[in-house]
Amino acid sequence: MKVAFVTSEAVPYAKTGGLADVVGTLPVYLKQLGIETNIIMPMYKGIRAEKIMELNIDFDGQKRVGVYKNNSAYFIDYAEYFLRDGLYSSPSGDYPDNCERFTLFARSVIALLEKVKFDIVHCHDWQTGLIPLYIKRIGLTTRTIFTIHNLGYQGKFPKEKFPILGLEYEYFTPEGIEFYGDINFLKAGILYGDIITTVSPTYAREIQTKEYGFGLEGVLTKVNYKLYGILNGIDYQIWNPEKDTLIYEPYIDFKGKQKNKLELTNECFLDYKKPLIGMVSRIAGQKGFDILVKGLDDIIALNYNFVLLGFGEEYYCKKLKKFGNAYPGQVSVNIKFNEMIAHRIYAGSDFFLMPSRYEPCGLGQMISLKYGTVPIVHKTGGLTDTVIQFNPVDFSGNGFLFETYSAEALINTLKTAYWVYLQKEIFEKLSENCMRYNFSWKRLAGEYKKLYEKSIKRTT
Repeated sequence: MKVAFVTSEAVPYAKTGGLADVVGTLPVYLKQLGIETNIIMPMYKGIRAEKIMELNIDFDGQKRVGVYKNNSAYFIDYAEYFLRDGLYSSPSGDYPDNCERFTLFARSVIALLEKVKFDIVHCHDWQTGLIPLYIKRIGLTTRTIFTIHNLGYQGKFPKEKFPILGLEYEYFTPEGIEFYGDINFLKAGILYGDIITTVSPTYAREIQTKEYGFGLEGVLTKVNYKLYGILNGIDYQIWNPEKDTLIYEPYIDFKGKQKNKLELTNECFLDYKKPLIGMVSRIAGQKGFDILVKGLDDIIALNYNFVLLGFGEEYYCKKLKKFGNAYPGQVSVNIKFNEMIAHRIYAGSDFFLMPSRYEPCGLGQMISLKYGTVPIVHKTGGLTDTVIQFNPVDFSGNGFLFETYSAEALINTLKTAYWVYLQKEIFEKLSENCMRYNFSWKRLAGEYKKLYEKSIKRTT
């Protein structure tokens, strides 16, 4: 079976978030199951590959597009659109020609698929949403899977840009890709994909509700017969405290973990004796920073220390910097991204905080569990599927959850976690229990194989 993973980013070539980790890692485990997988993505700045062909694309006149290849990855090259510093945006905001950029990408992928045959085309997120539609429109027999990694990002563009898509106006209706007067790329993928997946079972249910559906809940409910929730996994070749070369010292138990905490607190000028909350996150309202900034003073009043690594929305970054300056010796705020620091926060923190308003899957809580860092999360999406409320009576569970999305609920949960932390033997056992949870892609890749097989059977 040959599968094309069509995406706007994938490690190790380009990354802005978890999408790249998933798309870059899952093919490794699919290969172990006998599935040949090729990635198809734009050729961004810094990617090195060998040119294998050129394509003539009928797009705003004729566009000459290059196709490059590096191992099992194809790259669509059009320098005017993709040779930029950012993948989707500049510091001043989203690129105003993102509609043009990812329409050309989609049409180039279709031209490539007419030359290189695949059994399944697996498209990821809004940037690839037009591809299932184009495949249906021209009558290709290739089956399509469309995965929603985050419904909050939909690829919405003004109706005036519809002619760019090269489609008949019969597609621009409420039953098609029109969405409150705009074009919606994600809606195209949902409607025309043969199978739709999202990245956790709970999120698959949530996005059919008004609270989490971002206006597409009716569409998703209508097509729920082809909607599946498959939990993301993590790569334990990278995220494993036993052999992690980026942390202070590899470890297999709570005692070894404490050595990492000591080094981290020394490096960040924090008090080793206090419970340490760690965060590694994109800094955005969706990630819970609206309720976090309301509760920061209360967190310190509870006798916690706090270390944060991340970057994102300027409003919250400024608030967090101010918070860090107000509590030297208790708070370490690092507005940047650094792979080594990220690993060290996972290894050296006592708790890992993810107060996300919504979270399609989340990888941070899975990583933290492997490192014995107890997750504290809002009960939503993939966090619900991976974090189980800890019970100190029978030692079941692996973390702490709060159901109401508010600063008050977060603080109350932190109070409970602090009480458990003070019970040293209980907390040590909890930490070591966390290390035993398994969210490896090796186990979860089989779920995708089943879907691919199901999709192909529908054509036979």
